[in-house]
Amino acid sequence: MEHEILYGPSYSLARVKLEAGEEISAEAGAMVSMSSGIEMQTAIKGGVFSGLKRKLLGGESFFINTFRASAQGEVTFAPPLPGDIIHLELSGTTLFVQSSSYLASSPQLTVDTKWAGAKGFFAKEGLFLLKASGRGHLFLSSYGAIHEVSLGAGESYTVDNGHMVAFDESVSYRVQRVGGLKSTLFSGEGLVCVFTGPGRVFLQTRSEDAFLSWLVPHLPKGSGD
Repeated sequence: MEHEILYGPSYSLARVKLEAGEEISAEAGAMVSMSSGIEMQTAIKGGVFSGLKRKLLGGESFFINTFRASAQGEVTFAPPLPGDIIHLELSGTTLFVQSSSYLASSPQLTVDTKWAGAKGFFAKEGLFLLKASGRGHLFLSSYGAIHEVSLGAGESYTVDNGHMVAFDESVSYRVQRVGGLKSTLFSGEGLVCVFTGPGRVFLQTRSEDAFLSWLVPHLPKGSGD
């Protein structure tokens, strides 16, 4: 499977080239285009229970689209928001992913939900994170560009909760206030995630929540408001 990321980091497009017999799975709605010789099948990956977990607990689609090449061809994918796409190849490792960042992956990879407890809820990822594990290709998307931070053993790094994309299983994290109560309420930062290495943390340079906070007050008011 060959791939390239085009037009990043603002309006990224993932082009995936498949040889005959190769497959790739993607989030519903992620496909932009595909060539002749590519067949798409829609299914509930892992059965109804797994589909419900992804939809209700992980914020992902109930259905997964699988693209199979009957002859050499290509499929392109893009996220719903302007931003970046990153390709990672897992070799028996595990990556925890913000639910909205999953784009596509090799069918051999297991993409499931993992209980994150109350700290996951306060960290914006919802009560569940997506857990990607196994061997294969993984494509993640972001709002804005993706920035990778490599942490050494015991090294800590603080990230605003709206900017997290993914992190290695070897990285631990906790959620805390950015300062005192006044800072939490009025600084615009609120709660943050503190990651501790070793491992990688992937960030997005823009926050959907921050954008909505700016946008909503600028929306036209109805005559009845």
